[in-house]
Amino acid sequence: MSSPTVSLSRATAADWLELAKPRITVMVVFTALVGFVTGSTASPWTLLLAAALAGTGLVAAGASVLNQVMERDTDALMLRTRTRPIPSGRIRPGEARVFGALLTATGLVVLVGLCGPLAAAVALATWVSYLFAYTPLKRRTPLATLVGAVPGALPPVIGWAAARDRLDAGAFVLFAILFLWQVPHFLAIAWLYRDDYARAGFPMLPVLDREGTFTGRQAVVHSLALLLVSLAPAVAGLAGPVYLAGAFLLGVGLTLFSLRLARSRDLVAARGLFLASLVYLPALSSLLLAARL
Repeated sequence: MSSPTVSLSRATAADWLELAKPRITVMVVFTALVGFVTGSTASPWTLLLAAALAGTGLVAAGASVLNQVMERDTDALMLRTRTRPIPSGRIRPGEARVFGALLTATGLVVLVGLCGPLAAAVALATWVSYLFAYTPLKRRTPLATLVGAVPGALPPVIGWAAARDRLDAGAFVLFAILFLWQVPHFLAIAWLYRDDYARAGFPMLPVLDREGTFTGRQAVVHSLALLLVSLAPAVAGLAGPVYLAGAFLLGVGLTLFSLRLARSRDLVAARGLFLASLVYLPALSSLLLAARL
């Protein structure tokens, strides 16, 4: 017997908010703030900054909603995602699709109208690559993690483009930092939930690499690369010695957690790396913000 169709009235405000993945959206907006402040040549606290953050947040939220529309079948198979609003039936896919499109369109209009076409173009590239490159590739190859790191690393570039209306070397340094950070972060997540990913048919690296040897090695390599690249803002004159020392210590700490995963290859080490990555990015970003204010 088929279940009855869920009406729009069954969805609460909390369901619609959950659909927009507010925690991820807040992190996206925060990294866009870092890009804007780092790229600003004058006081950053202007209407332009507010528009850049609002537009970026709306586009990010729209992408999250549409991603869940596209992945509703696999979300229903995974323990950690099956209670989301769409697979649980609280929100219909068609309704979510309209909601995601409206969020995206509003965000792009804000960026085009108040921040310029370059910032809007970078935001659109983020949206397109996330939905039409990363999302379908997740079902096909473990390399999807690297592909997904591209849209994940573009929010600070949106902020930089909004602040300067051009892309300089500093924007690509910020992109590289965020790109490299995502690899150990997502490898840790994939390890923690690899049975769930396997159940849904996602060939994540820890799903295929059951012993974890290659997974641990990749976490260490990318953490070491991140340690080196994170020093670049100080070398480029975007930050001072306090940032340099903090970035070095944070990078060493993250690398040690990656080494622990490579050595132990267990859930405890994966959880430790995941938590370390959650500390690393806000801490490094705060150091960079403090250096520019």
